[in-house]
Amino acid sequence: SAQDANATPIPKRDADRAFDAAACIGCGACVAACPNASAMLFTAAKAAHLSYVPQGQTERLDRALAMAQRHDEEGFGNCTNHGACQEVCPKGISVDYIARLNRDVLKGTLSKAGSASGD
Repeated sequence: SAQDANATPIPKRDADRAFDAAACIGCGACVAACPNASAMLFTAAKAAHLSYVPQGQTERLDRALAMAQRHDEEGFGNCTNHGACQEVCPKGISVDYIARLNRDVLKGTLSKAGSASGD
């Protein structure tokens, strides 16, 4: 029989990062503080909390692509690493999650491009 996914051990470092990202309350302070009106800190935190646990790996890249696409469709600005979002975040969400989301978006884009070309 298959192992219960919720019983899969997770390294403490990954569990801590997942909980840190999940702490985002969606208050919008990051967007208000950003000179570009970017919601990347919020978007990245929402994507990251699942990307650190085994249950979130299957759809990790697709989730990152979909969330980044929705961010753009909603008309939010691009992140230029100003860092104002992190400074005002009441939960202390780190901009490191934005870098993680960007890596996942790049990996997902390359994966889809490779699949489309038959590689």
